[in-house]
Amino acid sequence: MSEVKGLTRQQMCDRLAMEFEDGWVVNLGIGIPTLCSNYDFGDKEIILHAENGVIGYGPLTGAGKEDLHLVNAGGQHVTLNPGAAIVDHADSFGLIRSGRIDVTVLGAYEVAANGDFANWKMAGQQGGGIGGAMDLASCARHVFIAMEQVTRRGAPRLVERCAIPVTARRVVNLVVTNYGLFEITPKGMALKEIAPGITVDEVKATSGCDLIVPTDLPTVRTRA
Repeated sequence: MSEVKGLTRQQMCDRLAMEFEDGWVVNLGIGIPTLCSNYDFGDKEIILHAENGVIGYGPLTGAGKEDLHLVNAGGQHVTLNPGAAIVDHADSFGLIRSGRIDVTVLGAYEVAANGDFANWKMAGQQGGGIGGAMDLASCARHVFIAMEQVTRRGAPRLVERCAIPVTARRVVNLVVTNYGLFEITPKGMALKEIAPGITVDEVKATSGCDLIVPTDLPTVRTRA
């Protein structure tokens, strides 16, 4: 497998975290999205929500500082912010299904130009379980996706149509990859910001759909 180019996974999640608005309740899915909790939100009050019932958590813990009883939905050890709560799994999903999640950040195998995304079953896989992603995609006010630009075999993850079972249709708002930040618009998928060291030709060559590319294309914003 070739070396990953462009943004690191933490930089990808930092960029999405910049879009969180003050007062938002933010669900972070398993995998890359969990790194959003490491972002310094400054004066913004952001309430991080995990499906397993941890509400109001903070950054991932460092080695040797873990509370073995305190994990996010991916089983990673996390810290708690002042005012945090631990609730029943059913109550956690009650928050999701009642529309109280402002944004969910999820991983995906594919995202289509019209906002469809697939993240629960790979091609040729037997079985599989859609899990909480179905509820989050249906009930959250915004859906952001964090994923690598291509698969381990070099196939595009940004596609015209999803070739594997879809999690939800026409719900994605923003996608960040190691190559850039993309927005789903009524006219299709738009490249909004490009990763340092990556060219527009490289983005196009690794995308399986047509992209809207502005003439004046900024570089992806990263924290200092």
